[in-house]
Amino acid sequence: MPQVTLPDRDPVDVPAHTSLAELARNTAGTRAKRAVAAWIDERLVDLSHPIEADCRVRFVTPADPEGLDVFRHSSAHLLAEAVVSLFPDARPTIGPVVDEGFYYDFDHAPFSDEDLLRIEERMRAIVAEGRPLHRREISADQARELFRDNRYKLEMIDALPAGETITVYEQGNRAFVDLCRGPHVSDLSRIKAFKLLKVAGAYWRADARNTMLQRIYGISFEQPKELRAHLAAIAEAKKRDHRKLGRELDLFSFHEEGQGFPFWHGRGTVIYNELANFIREECRRRGYTEVRTPTILNEELWRRSGHWDHYADAMYFVDIDEKPHAVKPMNCPGGLLVYRSRLHSYRDLPIRQAELGLVHRNELSGVLHGLFRVRAFTQDDAHVFCTHEQLIDEVVALIDFCQYVYQTFGFPPAEIVLSTRPADCIGSDQIWETATHALRQGLERLDLAYRVAEGEGAFYGPKIDFDIRDCLKRKWQCGTIQVDFSMPERFDLTYEGPDGHSHRPVMLHRAILGSLERFIGVLIEHTAGKLPLWISPLQARVIPITERHHAYAQEVHRQLADAGVRVAVDARDETLGKRVRAAQLEKVNYILVAGDKEMEAGTINVRTRDNVVHGAVTVDELIERLRQEIACRALV
Repeated sequence: MPQVTLPDRDPVDVPAHTSLAELARNTAGTRAKRAVAAWIDERLVDLSHPIEADCRVRFVTPADPEGLDVFRHSSAHLLAEAVVSLFPDARPTIGPVVDEGFYYDFDHAPFSDEDLLRIEERMRAIVAEGRPLHRREISADQARELFRDNRYKLEMIDALPAGETITVYEQGNRAFVDLCRGPHVSDLSRIKAFKLLKVAGAYWRADARNTMLQRIYGISFEQPKELRAHLAAIAEAKKRDHRKLGRELDLFSFHEEGQGFPFWHGRGTVIYNELANFIREECRRRGYTEVRTPTILNEELWRRSGHWDHYADAMYFVDIDEKPHAVKPMNCPGGLLVYRSRLHSYRDLPIRQAELGLVHRNELSGVLHGLFRVRAFTQDDAHVFCTHEQLIDEVVALIDFCQYVYQTFGFPPAEIVLSTRPADCIGSDQIWETATHALRQGLERLDLAYRVAEGEGAFYGPKIDFDIRDCLKRKWQCGTIQVDFSMPERFDLTYEGPDGHSHRPVMLHRAILGSLERFIGVLIEHTAGKLPLWISPLQARVIPITERHHAYAQEVHRQLADAGVRVAVDARDETLGKRVRAAQLEKVNYILVAGDKEMEAGTINVRTRDNVVHGAVTVDELIERLRQEIACRALV
């Protein structure tokens, strides 16, 4: 009999062909009872999978990341069955799991909100029937016959490598059959807590030349209380939507005349500039020199860098003097030319070049999303040129820089991902191994936990990515550190070593905020628009109680403005309560009320946007408090 080893248990013998589901039923513990799939040695499989030989088994539940993926992928299949049962002419295409839940794309006319409610009801009815899911292996010819009326499935079948096993999943008595590798839950009755969230257009294969499909998004959980908590978080996220707050707080706007290009208003520009100045100040402290490189550069440069071959679909092109040029999607080629413009000695290294560079990306209109996905944005870019011996120290310094910035804004420690060599890459095996080793050593020197994303590095080098989580637990990929041996080779960068000979420097690419625009959007939603004092566009508002207090209010305004505080006076003919409320809605950090007592004593009555009353203080004392809060970049 096969011997099965479970975590933290003695091996047990089971009859051959015993299914994992049977093993789960006979295994004590809640994990086995809640299992939706299992690892059998190194394979994640359905619970129907039979045990044929000695193996290690670990059950996974919806509490595990891979178990939640299985649960939600099965939810996508549940959605697909409900749609085709209600709309027989709908052609299902793909239904993957995504960070925010799952979706399924259909070739069909646009679905209405009423349609989504009908689909949800049908999903509940299917769940109530308790339909099992069966995995079946079929030949390519059988698959083509089964999906002969669905050109999307046929295209996927034809794209499979010759000889690859093709599997389908049947729900119930073949009520719905879908092309899928799996694994899936054993029965749709497991999926009781779900909600369809929205419908959007999406091109097949993300190609604007293809058919526009209808993408239905959903979310599902094992427990109804988890769904309720998630829906409450979605409601809170809607309140915090940076596009909504951007309008209300007069920060930025978008216009048909420039789709995907943000227009920064006066107050939003304050936030943008303060963020840029913060990064500039921290770069100066760490020995960076700021550079600026052109927005448009010729085809030859982009071919030499490799972007023309690997990134052309995301670039804008223009002819100048009848020669092809491109608007830069990245800053690094310009930084390479700056380095190459003069001779360098080993004594000059490391050279740290920072650039707040405006870049352009050719994004599809369907993926544009406020400040989160735009066609023009500023990267807080930097390129470090160093010797091989300096490499690990520079990696450590960059990691430390990233952590400091996220801590300044009150984000919890970032999740770190090390991405390794992709299939489409440049450079030898040796340089990729050396570059990846340097990133690992930097992380391990700082004793930082990280996960590895195999094959997800940049085309020119491996990278470390930093994922931050906001107050709603949403993940945002911001910073990146990339080791690059290829660009210095392509651009023939050298430095004179202590031996008098020419040597190649190593190039490090790094961004911390990533895109200033996107980071500002994240920050607005993280704080619900209540920005820390140092970066807030309007730090204080003086409110005179009556007309006779106007002159004193203006004098307080003058003193604060002279001290560098961003301050305004609200002397409108409105009640004090309305003006205080207006300041709170505009997220003004400090609301300063001036009346008879304050005018006579030379003080000002201080309250915050959260209606915490601090009482009367002298103007000088207030200025000192604000200066200290700004200088230390306090969060509150």
